[in-house]
Amino acid sequence: MLVSLRLTALFPAALRAAAMGLLVGLAPLLACAQGTAREPPVRFGILPLGGAFESRSDWDPLLAELSRAIDRPVSVLSVNSYEALEQAIRRDEVDMAFLSGKMALDAVTQRRMKVVAQVVRHDGLPGYRALLLARKVPPFNSLKDLLAQPERWRLARGEKQSVSGFIVPQLQLFLPNHIAMETRFLSETVGTHQATALAVANSEADVATNNTADFERFKQRFPAEAERLQVLWQSDLIPHAQIVVRREYPPELRKRVQVFLTAYGRAKGPRGDAERLVLKSLHDLAGFLPADNSSLEPAARLAWQLARQNAMTAQWVNDAAREARLQRIDSSYAEQVGVLKDVSP
Repeated sequence: MLVSLRLTALFPAALRAAAMGLLVGLAPLLACAQGTAREPPVRFGILPLGGAFESRSDWDPLLAELSRAIDRPVSVLSVNSYEALEQAIRRDEVDMAFLSGKMALDAVTQRRMKVVAQVVRHDGLPGYRALLLARKVPPFNSLKDLLAQPERWRLARGEKQSVSGFIVPQLQLFLPNHIAMETRFLSETVGTHQATALAVANSEADVATNNTADFERFKQRFPAEAERLQVLWQSDLIPHAQIVVRREYPPELRKRVQVFLTAYGRAKGPRGDAERLVLKSLHDLAGFLPADNSSLEPAARLAWQLARQNAMTAQWVNDAAREARLQRIDSSYAEQVGVLKDVSP
């Protein structure tokens, strides 16, 4: 009985010691896990290319892999408009984003973000083109008639922040023909490229702005509607979209994001095949190339050209007022180019 009591007394002490040793050994791992859990998610903003849900579901597989690669949770902000995404960026609700043109330019020059990658497509071209779409059947099916009597046509266009949906058509086609998109048409609707193409196909509008990448996607998803449409006009090449990351993030984290993106879809075997399928769903992308802020210089030049074109065609009280406006535009452009050339970490 005495031996039994002694053993009973010893076992709890031994178990307590073993438990304490286990806890000591696990302490660093638990601390690390708690530190990781405390890391706030990287909030990824997505341009509204189709619908908000569609855009989110297309990006989910890639962002899940990105989360594992950078050892940080990644949350998604998918919105229905450029304006909504722009406002979220202004409110500092976005840490990383897929942006193009003017929005990417503003994020870098005004919101302290940095470009880490630029998308590439399977066609190998360094960019895409803005388009004007119309129905094939008369009467609203001729570019000559459109430019001669825009007030008879119903326009479906992108938001003003959209490079191919507004900026480039305004700059390269309409303003040179003394047509302001906002005021010269019979009516206008504003929406995504998918929405504008559908509006013309369904006779709810007569002409729509679009682009080559989105129209190819539209043909795959809405073949019957696409068959009713034709291209009236196309622009010069527009540089592809960029991935931007908040500048306050450590350079090491931005580098890990860049390394992940540029390697995505390039592996051989089943994993690479799966990643390439994900990229194909993202506007038929081929992958990403490493890039920096200088990749936005063409976007800055487009914005500068449009601002000057608007100033030249506007009405002014005198020549001095117009010249003052042009000087401010030129000065702002010079400042933007300076920011884009900055290579500091």
